[in-house]
Amino acid sequence: MIMPEIPIASFATFITAYAQSDIFGKAIMLALIGLSLICWIILIQKIRFTHRTARLSQIFYKNYTSQKERMLQIDLQEANACKDLHPFAHILGSLKIKTGEILNKNLYFSTQDLEKPKIYLSSADLEAVESHVLTTISYHVKQLEKNLFILPTIVSLAPFLGLLGTVWGILVTFSGLQNSSSIGSNSVIIGGLSTALATTVLGLVIAIPALIAYNYLKHRINNYSSEMQDFLYELLSYLELQYRRVDQD
Repeated sequence: MIMPEIPIASFATFITAYAQSDIFGKAIMLALIGLSLICWIILIQKIRFTHRTARLSQIFYKNYTSQKERMLQIDLQEANACKDLHPFAHILGSLKIKTGEILNKNLYFSTQDLEKPKIYLSSADLEAVESHVLTTISYHVKQLEKNLFILPTIVSLAPFLGLLGTVWGILVTFSGLQNSSSIGSNSVIIGGLSTALATTVLGLVIAIPALIAYNYLKHRINNYSSEMQDFLYELLSYLELQYRRVDQD
């Protein structure tokens, strides 16, 4: 049994539709193509950035776990050289700086055992460290979400541009039908139909991938934000274990 051939819209179809459209229809198509380029540029850049950030953070976390008992002495010089790509290293570095400041303050005001003073962190000190590092996490979340708002904007805008092209193409078609006796009316009708159909398809083709990409990236960023917070609370637990005062009766 011979299956009938199914016509498949190709790139040449849109080229033909563009050639048959009027100036306004061509402007709508060019706007849609511009939105498509912006969408794919942001999509590729964000996927590469989030993937590289997560991969480098996992490598850093593995190195950290091997020496977490002395986390305040971990050398972060190499990690700090690429801190924008190492949020975990930046988190640990921020914690080290704030903890060092508080420990130095407590040492300065310590009045017990002057020959060998013991330094502790109170609950208020740990909360201060946590608040300080949360600002670092917030900074990295903002970096991951930078320019991400463009994708939902494209999701909303592309179908409306496609609808505008559809309505304009139908108007052009009816205008050609009213002047069906004039020379060239057939080309006007065909051009109007081409504009209406092509802009509708382009609007949907642009909006659907943008919507999928936005939901994927938002989910991935939310997961990574949770991982950064989990890493922070793991650091705080070890910090509390090492430096918090144990009250004795």
